[in-house]
Amino acid sequence: MTPDKISKRIVGDRLHWIDKMVTEIGSLPLKSYDVFTEDSRNIWAAESCLRRTLEALFDIGRHILAKGYGEGVTEYKEIARELGRRGVLSQDDVTLLHTLAGYRNRLVHFYHEVTTEELYRICKDELNDILVMKKAYIDWLRDNSDMMDETL
Repeated sequence: MTPDKISKRIVGDRLHWIDKMVTEIGSLPLKSYDVFTEDSRNIWAAESCLRRTLEALFDIGRHILAKGYGEGVTEYKEIARELGRRGVLSQDDVTLLHTLAGYRNRLVHFYHEVTTEELYRICKDELNDILVMKKAYIDWLRDNSDMMDETL
């Protein structure tokens, strides 16, 4: 694979998707577990929005690696490692993204093990991890604007 320019349009679309999904999660009744679970649609909405948010984070990382460095990476934990190796992410961010990769894999492959209580807690207390990763990408992209294709 040959390195090329990172698409501002693709990255922008995924960043927008993250914002949209985080906003949707924030609109759920997260004040208490009892209120959250009164309507089972809240559970399914939370799971879907969280999974889609994580997918978008990894799509951005995969795109940076593929276009910016000509490196095809498919496994989510490997995306985190390679972004660190390339200096896109700090070691702390690599560790966080690696953890998020594991959670994404649980949501997709071990969905039957993810409890409603766990999903509620993550949506209520841990969404900042997603925002930390989003900021890390934005900061790196801003610092490496020469690698961006500005075409929309």
